Amino acid sequence: MPRITVVVPVHRAQGFLRACLESVLGQSFTDVEVVAVDDASPDASGAIIAEFAAADPRVKPLRLDRTGGTGPARDAGAALATGDYLLFLDADDLMTPGTLAAADARLRATGDPDVLLFDHERFTVWENIQESDDADFLGEAGDSVFTASDRPECLGTYPAVWNRLLRRAFWEERGFRFGEGAYEDVAVASRVLLAATGIACLDRVGVRWRKRRGISVGTTPGRHHLAVLDRYEALFAEIDGGDEAEDRKREQRAALYGRMAVLLAAVGEDGSPLTPDARPEYVRRAGRLLGRYRPAGWTAPDSNEGRWLRAAGTGSYGRYRAALGGQAWTRKLARRIRARKNALGRAVYQRYYRLRLRRPVAPNLVVYAAYWNRGVSCNPAAVYYKAQEIAPHLRGVWVVNKKDREAMPPGVDHVVVNSRRYWDVLARAKYLVNNANFTGQVVKRPEQVYLQTHHGTPLKHMGMDLRARPAVGKGMSFGRLLDHADQWDFSLAANQHSAEVWERVYPSGYETLPSGYPRNDVFHTAGADEVRRARESLGLAPGTTAILYAPTHRDYQRTFVVPLDLERLCRELGPGYTLMVRAHYFYGQNDALEALHAAGTIMDVSQHPSVEELSLASDALLCDFSSLMFDYANLDRPIVVHAADWEAYRAARGVYFDLLSGRHGETPGVVAGDEAGLARAFRSGAWRGPEAAALRTAFRQRFCAYDDGLAAERVVRRVLLGEPSLLPYRPLQDRRPAPAPAGARDADPTAGPAGERPAVPLG
Repeated sequence: MPRITVVVPVHRAQGFLRACLESVLGQSFTDVEVVAVDDASPDASGAIIAEFAAADPRVKPLRLDRTGGTGPARDAGAALATGDYLLFLDADDLMTPGTLAAADARLRATGDPDVLLFDHERFTVWENIQESDDADFLGEAGDSVFTASDRPECLGTYPAVWNRLLRRAFWEERGFRFGEGAYEDVAVASRVLLAATGIACLDRVGVRWRKRRGISVGTTPGRHHLAVLDRYEALFAEIDGGDEAEDRKREQRAALYGRMAVLLAAVGEDGSPLTPDARPEYVRRAGRLLGRYRPAGWTAPDSNEGRWLRAAGTGSYGRYRAALGGQAWTRKLARRIRARKNALGRAVYQRYYRLRLRRPVAPNLVVYAAYWNRGVSCNPAAVYYKAQEIAPHLRGVWVVNKKDREAMPPGVDHVVVNSRRYWDVLARAKYLVNNANFTGQVVKRPEQVYLQTHHGTPLKHMGMDLRARPAVGKGMSFGRLLDHADQWDFSLAANQHSAEVWERVYPSGYETLPSGYPRNDVFHTAGADEVRRARESLGLAPGTTAILYAPTHRDYQRTFVVPLDLERLCRELGPGYTLMVRAHYFYGQNDALEALHAAGTIMDVSQHPSVEELSLASDALLCDFSSLMFDYANLDRPIVVHAADWEAYRAARGVYFDLLSGRHGETPGVVAGDEAGLARAFRSGAWRGPEAAALRTAFRQRFCAYDDGLAAERVVRRVLLGEPSLLPYRPLQDRRPAPAPAGARDADPTAGPAGERPAVPLG
């Protein structure tokens, strides 16, 4: 029998669940079991639980047939628990190192009391830490064991169930349950203290409580927030009906009152999710509750919270509104001043945009943009072309920079950034599709649907994780980043790794679509003819081994510096190889690459419009830390990693896993540190040997799980056509990637013997 059971209810927590479970299973105290309850979560939370259960026998997975809410999920987990003590931990929170060992030691030292209270801290997406106000009480309690009658002030500790361990026999004997409904944990947190025959304290932060952005029970608008009043009415009635002396009851009510006042103000304030139809009832009932149980001499604090309490305490919704009216008028005046100031500074097109926002939304209009308006490419392009095929009633319009408009494909409708039509289509389009962000102060209307496709799988740190990376994040506005994420309705993921990272670093209420990346469909739909045409268009001769070299951007370098000595590499490789070099899209033309191209040393393909076509034409990918490796793995062709500056890159940018670990699922193929090592890998055949193939297979299984050639159709049907579910995936073993150039050549009856012609001259 384990000493401690940690019950973790899980619903839509895939971006945070791994860290939560690792914070428990990684404790130095190991006599623990984790009952992870999948509350019929629609995301991959259940799969993550299953993965942890397969790796660690201390994890007990439980899947519920329907979503019942946090309370029933906790009850189901508690029923499965076998530990001496229970801890209810939310799936997005973290247990601090050493907590369980310290808790066990305190429990043993105090004779295994019914309840052990410990401290917590709250943290936000900004990593702002708010300490609790429980520390003084916990510190003063010391090693004592007491009851709520002995120390009524314990009822003033934060009313959560994740800041206390509960003896399981006590829980079961008393028949505690959470049940359905909101704020039930507030009631349970207080009831266990009222019923306990022994309470001990641990003066240390045991849980880091994450204040999540996006949708949760506590932030979802509705009348269910009235339940907090029911909970406190029941708790006061329970105290009144107890066997304690009247002076003890008075002290318990006073301690409970102070904590209740804070919570009632938070739920009742104007910015809360309490809906307008419920607010009058809430204020009237809260006023009666505050008046009935107000302790003698209690005064509301001089704060916004205190002003709300004094207004609600008037007992009338009309008087409440009148009391807050002066404050509301002041705030409204300030908003008007700010709005007038902004309006004066706004350009003509912004005023025009505001007018167009009043027009009805055009139900069949889709606006597309990619790479900060560089043109038709990436995932938005694949969605656009698939929509033309299966949803021709939808009209697609592309957003493009003025300098990039000449490169637009013929016949593609487009608007130039900041033109009148640009603001018109952004105001009226039903659907917005982008792999980055729209330029300017774009307002996403409630009737609009915003699809964020992203443009890569994250190896490097992204989003809010960059706050700790000054080389990258120094000039970023993380407030705007979060504002952008709040506009998204859907976020695409090519694999589970991406789904979890996106939800954590772009925290908001959007829906993650595990659709695969539409731009990668071509790797499964192209045949031998497409591969041959891609090579012919580049001038690649049959028999030459074409290596696509795609170095990534370095945030710690101001200009593009080629990480390799390309002349030396080509010399080391010898004849029979063609090195196609594609610089990162952040950079323009590069004189050094152009010179090498002109000399016939390399093929500079930096300006080629399609990296997918370059991938089809190549025999192998030579990369460093570019996300192209994740897309290229779909082709099941060799990937070779140049890793000379891995440590510098990892230190400056931060990474989510060790690309050079050699572990299956992390390293995609052969790794080399310099030109000589790379040449040896190719000349020896190691680049396509059995070890490299095994690494590539595992890498492909992990990062190409959703890429099966149907991603664009999944997205069009789910987002643009509103179908309720995604198309099923083709099993990995049934997918047929585009044939490698050798295979494509073999399929061409007109091809001559391999190696009959020399590599194509360049320049």
